[in-house]
Amino acid sequence: MRSGHLALSARGVQMQYRDRGTGKTLLAIENVDLDVPDGAFVSLLGPSGCGKSTFLKIVNGLLPATSGEIKLHRVAKGREDAMVFQDAALFPWYSVLDNVAYGLVCAGVTRGEARRRAAPFIELVGLKGFDDKYPYQLSGGMQQRANLARALAVDSAILLMDEPFAALDAQTRELMQAELLRIWNAAKKTVLFVTHQIDEAVYLSDRVVVMAARPGKVIADIEIDLPRPRPLSVKRTPEFAVYEERIWRLIAGEYEQARAAPDAAS
Repeated sequence: MRSGHLALSARGVQMQYRDRGTGKTLLAIENVDLDVPDGAFVSLLGPSGCGKSTFLKIVNGLLPATSGEIKLHRVAKGREDAMVFQDAALFPWYSVLDNVAYGLVCAGVTRGEARRRAAPFIELVGLKGFDDKYPYQLSGGMQQRANLARALAVDSAILLMDEPFAALDAQTRELMQAELLRIWNAAKKTVLFVTHQIDEAVYLSDRVVVMAARPGKVIADIEIDLPRPRPLSVKRTPEFAVYEERIWRLIAGEYEQARAAPDAAS
């Protein structure tokens, strides 16, 4: 973490929706409070369906919360946030350079200036020399690098990342984790990261926020006290295993409760 200033604060965030099949109102997220300091890397982790991605979409403004408050504190010029999804979603008819420049063009920057400002981010994510290539010419990992460069180029205060490596094979995923830390350190951005992978969350994060099974709420906020920079080999250390075990027990407990819930209600 690089300062005591907050990049994001959430208070009492709840999300309800009506099940079209039954007509019942379901509570997806319950009373989530969260502070993310400027420059921090914070991961959201929890059972499938616990509302991690829903919370990220609320922060991004893609979904309205039923109640509560989200504040994005401007700690950088440009947009307050930028979203990186599982699917790189690059335009197939645009080159890497034009894909990365796209967000700037949408913000009103001229195409020439947008391309000029996008170029350093292509180099930052390790795609120098691929400026004129098209998405079909890139591997999955390279496509996600371009996706990340596009998010960085708009100079947002916070990066919201929704399982950006989920579609990658295991080896590429590990390499991209290490690359993300390098890029994060160089770009000095705040990151709120959603993942299902415990080892990924521990490796990347300053803090891992564990959410309960539906309704999603924070059940633990764990500081990861592992020195940076972190080589991938840190995953094979006893200290790393302690964090993994602690978080696994929390999530396994949530699965147990969810499985027992129907019996308890009968």
